[in-house]
Amino acid sequence: MTTPIISIITVCYNAQNEIAATLKSVKEQTFKGYEYIIVDGASKDNTLKVIADSGVTPTHLVSEKDKGIYDAMNKGLALAKGDYLMFLNAGDSLYSPSTLQQIADVAKTNPDVIYGDTAIVDAERNYLRPRRLRPPKNLTRNSFKNGMLVCHQAFLPKRELAMPYDMQYRFSADFDWCVKILSKATHCTPIEGYMVNYLEEGATTRNHVKSLKERFRIMAHHYGLLTTIFKHICFLVR
Repeated sequence: MTTPIISIITVCYNAQNEIAATLKSVKEQTFKGYEYIIVDGASKDNTLKVIADSGVTPTHLVSEKDKGIYDAMNKGLALAKGDYLMFLNAGDSLYSPSTLQQIADVAKTNPDVIYGDTAIVDAERNYLRPRRLRPPKNLTRNSFKNGMLVCHQAFLPKRELAMPYDMQYRFSADFDWCVKILSKATHCTPIEGYMVNYLEEGATTRNHVKSLKERFRIMAHHYGLLTTIFKHICFLVR
């Protein structure tokens, strides 16, 4: 079997009302050189039925209890075989049917990370606005001193650069994960335009204050306390 270029990983729990849009966006892709991994946390609603009725056949479908979202992501990561990793959680969706083709075209240049912009949508999939933090033209480790400029869903690293998510973090392990990967990356390439639609009411949105506190800890760990304090003062006076 040919190694897939992209491993798409969706984690979900009791997501019967959100996951259909995610599945539909994957099914509609014109590029087929991907594998699709779904990790469900033993949902008690009709999530598994929605998946079964979607017409999407996952490469792997796991449904079992987990220790939270990052534990589920680590399970998906362990199953992945693709050259690049994409975490597209329940409620999020690929921006257009040609998105994976755009990614595959960029992958031909062999960057360490492929990234893009993010559109914020509501539960009815209506476009609301671009994400407030926008991706830079040249993404480096230092870019994240200014916050998470690239949404996790629009950040596709080479699988060989990825490590498990640090389970000590409950809300912002993805920020830590991206910084660690960027510390090893030398060549990051963007695609033009939006890559994903991000559902506004995500898990981190619902725990916004806790997430911000945790993210401060992560930034201080990677960039130093004084730099992090200075950057946050700059955020406040913008």
